[in-house]
Amino acid sequence: MKLDKILSIVLWVLLAVSAVLIVSMMTNISENEADPTMGAWINSNLTWSYILLGAGALIAVVFALFNTFTDKSAAKKGAVALVFAAAVVIVSYVLASDAIPQFYGVEKFVADGTLTDSVSKMVGTGLYATYVLFILVMLAIAGSSLNKVFK
Repeated sequence: MKLDKILSIVLWVLLAVSAVLIVSMMTNISENEADPTMGAWINSNLTWSYILLGAGALIAVVFALFNTFTDKSAAKKGAVALVFAAAVVIVSYVLASDAIPQFYGVEKFVADGTLTDSVSKMVGTGLYATYVLFILVMLAIAGSSLNKVFK
């Protein structure tokens, strides 16, 4: 059998199992919130979705690694992307402040330990990384447009 045929069969089987689980849950919907049957169907559907998510993520990682190790130019591009991402995170971390912001109700978060100096620093890092990446995307779009005009 060809690989395409096997993949097609596997996909149809996964679709059939998913459809049976969804239809079974929908036919057993109950108004009673304490119905254990409904909880069991929801749990089985959630478990199935976790299995599909995990399998999809695993397959994506395995094929990405396979492509990286078999294609040297892809490995170089991946390494450059990782270095660039690390540089953006490092610059964002350096720019971020660990001061706790002052807003209405902040005392509650500080008192229960939800908002600390390190949490504030991580939030600031995420915000700065978002700003830096947004600016870089805008520059790339503008540069691409200018490049097309001058060609």
